[in-house]
Amino acid sequence: MPRSESRSDSRHDSGHDSRYDVLTFGEAMALFVADDDGPLDQVTRFHRRTAGADTNVAIGLSRLGFGVRWLSRVGADHNGTFLQRALEAEGLDCRHVQRDDTHATGLVFKARAVDGADPHVEYVRRGSAASHLSIADGRDVELESARHLHATGIPPAISDSARELSFHLLRQARSAGVSVSFDPNLRPSLWPNETVMIETLNALAAESDIVMPGLSEGRLLTGRDTAHDIAGHYLDRGAKVVVIKLGPEGSYFRTADSEGTVDGSPVKQVVDTVGAGDGFAVGIVSAYLDGLDWRAALHRGNLIGARQVQVIGDMEGLPSREELIAMERSGDAI
Repeated sequence: MPRSESRSDSRHDSGHDSRYDVLTFGEAMALFVADDDGPLDQVTRFHRRTAGADTNVAIGLSRLGFGVRWLSRVGADHNGTFLQRALEAEGLDCRHVQRDDTHATGLVFKARAVDGADPHVEYVRRGSAASHLSIADGRDVELESARHLHATGIPPAISDSARELSFHLLRQARSAGVSVSFDPNLRPSLWPNETVMIETLNALAAESDIVMPGLSEGRLLTGRDTAHDIAGHYLDRGAKVVVIKLGPEGSYFRTADSEGTVDGSPVKQVVDTVGAGDGFAVGIVSAYLDGLDWRAALHRGNLIGARQVQVIGDMEGLPSREELIAMERSGDAI
């Protein structure tokens, strides 16, 4: 892994040529979380928050002190205004967020999680502003000024034009010598069919340095069964490291010359599983940028993922740098 570098001051610097740490892109949605138990059709009170795997990672990295730029489209509506204000309040640089006068901001409604079970979620995102992302939205991005690009498999699933943007940004990053991490984040319902999903996500993984699927995702995408063989599939196609999430059992990594498994972090009570994988990604990417070795990176990813499942909300458990230091010293996710 690279040596640790000083984090940039770009989160507070709007200069044209300023250096920054991370670019992320995708769809931010207004999340309406039920206040009360029960089916969504019976709930009358909700809290509005932010949602989106890509924004969760962006927020998590910003809380750890990294300069993060966010690229997206939101509607010229109150939900779009809410999202941009919320993300800027988290320290994100939103210079690459476009306001769309024609298409609405995507929405997601989530039932209240009960007894640690996955909560029921319903999306209102078809034809959203973010689904109209295209290569044109990435035209002014200064990737050569970034240290890292983080991508997921969600933007390429929401539209053909957003898929083109995904390939464009990953290839631009590689051309500029910028490291790339990729989390497949499978959303089968967003894809036209499974074949297109598998082919597209594997092609994007081939443009990435760090590939981090879950075990079940890796099995579907590669046709291999073990974490070792799944990792080998992506290493053979150009990845420098493959990190595989194993759920409560922890995580596994493999590079060209090393591999290992790091046990999961104990969880006192599972409250809401949404966002656990995003928390894990925050741990891996932040550790990479901090110059830690892969075992330490997996330990950090496991810690943050475990912390995230113990709170309500998609990103409320993502720690500050001070909280992370305390967690790593104690070995406790909370």
